[in-house]
Amino acid sequence: SEGDCCERVVINVSGLRFETQVKTLRQFPNTLLGDPLRRLQYYDPLRNEYFFDRNRPSFDSILYYYQSGGRLRRPINVPLDVFLEELKFYQLGEEALTKFRDDEGFIKEEEQPMPEREFLKQVWLLFEHPESSQAARIIAIISVMVILISIVIFCLETLPEFRDESDMSLPLAAASWPFPELPTKTHSEDPFFIVETICICWFSFELLVRFIACPSKPAFFKNIMNMIDFIAIIPYFVALGTEFARQRGVSQPAMSLAILRVIRLVRVFRIFKLSRHSKGLQILGQTLKASMRELGLLIFFLFIGVILFSSAVYFAEADHEKSNFSSIPAAFWWAVVTMTTVGYGDMYPETMGGKIVGSLCAIAGVLTISLPVPVIVSNFSYFYHRETDCEDQGQYIHITTCPYTPPPSPELAAIQRKIHVHEKALHREKHGDKELIVPSSEFLDGMVPTGNSEVPNKRLVTQV
Repeated sequence: SEGDCCERVVINVSGLRFETQVKTLRQFPNTLLGDPLRRLQYYDPLRNEYFFDRNRPSFDSILYYYQSGGRLRRPINVPLDVFLEELKFYQLGEEALTKFRDDEGFIKEEEQPMPEREFLKQVWLLFEHPESSQAARIIAIISVMVILISIVIFCLETLPEFRDESDMSLPLAAASWPFPELPTKTHSEDPFFIVETICICWFSFELLVRFIACPSKPAFFKNIMNMIDFIAIIPYFVALGTEFARQRGVSQPAMSLAILRVIRLVRVFRIFKLSRHSKGLQILGQTLKASMRELGLLIFFLFIGVILFSSAVYFAEADHEKSNFSSIPAAFWWAVVTMTTVGYGDMYPETMGGKIVGSLCAIAGVLTISLPVPVIVSNFSYFYHRETDCEDQGQYIHITTCPYTPPPSPELAAIQRKIHVHEKALHREKHGDKELIVPSSEFLDGMVPTGNSEVPNKRLVTQV
């Protein structure tokens, strides 16, 4: 109706009063404030207002959600978990929550399928979800320890003291050390091989059990973490097969050596298995994923700088007899290490023009790197604080707002009667014997009713 367009409603949030139009709240009738029946339980008839014992700074954004027609922005001074609780309390709906999570950079949590059989479900929870039980946590700890042992073995076996001469998969430079030659060991006598075999047995057992218990075999192979687990065990079996072939004289020595060195290098990817159990690595991955645009800009800026300054230093040093810059591609390396402020010193300009180009290259490199890096750091800080803020979620129970107001005391009723008599006397002095229509909710703060009242002020207001 026309009267409802002017009707206003007062909302009290922990002592902070807000006033808005009823038609503003009616834009979203499926929410707590938009539905008259839902918000009725928080109505205080004594003060003629709706009272909510909730977070006050959050309500600014929630009220603006109604005023703007659906635009939801979190206040900077309100933590993420607190604001999410307020959104759920005011029942803004799943669509608003989903849009808010997308705006805040939340990764959509897909519903995790579970095996239908109860036994396979328990096995899947045991090996895939460490937070599900104490036994699952113990298995996760064992898995992390095995990964760390495997990485330590991978590094220690390259030490000159422990290197086996028969192992040609290591570079020859590592064989030159001032230690006496050690006798060649077979695989059964090599402690590194024994420990590596134990680690591979655990990795294989874990991967096989999760593959058998997984609810979807195609989805299992599409998971990048499962691919890393598979890559972690492949080098062992390839190296073992190549060694057996070499002993029988079947394989080609040059090809076997190249394959073994590549396979040995692939073993270092086992460190990525820690990301399954490390929140820090997961945050780093989310940061890199969210910062792909900035990383692309950084690489693009470096590429342009490398082309410009390598060309400039080549022509600046062209007349020098002992120039280190034989061509523009050869100067790429110098431009990269100069722009990244590393400066190995293996290539350096010697002429005055080359030194000027080098100085400009260093300054441009600092500026180029310093521009996108703060954005990447900001993304990391956001994901880190979001993870830490949400860790405490669910540990605290918010005090529920009392839906009913206790009856007024006798003293308060006497004050109400005196105010009512005084208002009638003032009205008779101004308007004669015309009847004064005053609601019972007027007596405390002077609010008058809405609608077709004969009182001059027909809107709901508060006298100051």
